[in-house]
Amino acid sequence: MKNVNQYQALAELFKYPESDAPQLVQACQDLLDKHYPEAGSMLKMFSEKYAELNSDAREELYTKTFDVQPICYLDFGYVIFGEDYKRGSFLLHMQQEQRKINRECSPELPDNMYHMLNLLPVHPDRAFVNELVAKIVVPGVKIMIREFEGTKVQLKIKVLKKLHNTLIQEELNIGNIYQFAFFALLKVLESDFVQAIEQYNPEEENLASQAFFEKKNNSKNQLVNNFQTN
Repeated sequence: MKNVNQYQALAELFKYPESDAPQLVQACQDLLDKHYPEAGSMLKMFSEKYAELNSDAREELYTKTFDVQPICYLDFGYVIFGEDYKRGSFLLHMQQEQRKINRECSPELPDNMYHMLNLLPVHPDRAFVNELVAKIVVPGVKIMIREFEGTKVQLKIKVLKKLHNTLIQEELNIGNIYQFAFFALLKVLESDFVQAIEQYNPEEENLASQAFFEKKNNSKNQLVNNFQTN
């Protein structure tokens, strides 16, 4: 994995926009253009359109994408496990892993996209990171991307059309621009973790019953199945 703070930069794309959001998006664009040009070309559609928005429009876009009748959720446990009890176990483990790097995640959950991406480059156990990315993060991002496709988004556009006419008209042309941030993220992950993805290669539809966090033979550095089916 390249040591260019790419995941901290990418994480800022999925955080509720504050006053410095345009600068952070442009910094991520510059980083990807230099180190991940293919991902940079994917992000450009997001960064260029984002730069045209004022602060109210940026907040509106984020809220209607991730909060109010969201297109997709940013919490990996919910995306992967839904309402299954395994989600609670996953959250507990992620809280423990975040504490290892002294990261306070409140008010978001420890499996939120922003905190998960910030975890990747600094967690001391690279075997853990490889498995986390291959079994949870990459499949989760792919699921999130699918939520931007087709009828789901069209239905949401119809519901919100009268309230958000300007942004809605843009979406009718190119779709919700956050999808391009997800495309760029996935490309970077697949570039950095190609061997881990090939090693674990999980079947996405079976993730809710797959392994993840349990320690094998009391070793702190080996990860095997914790989420066993009944």
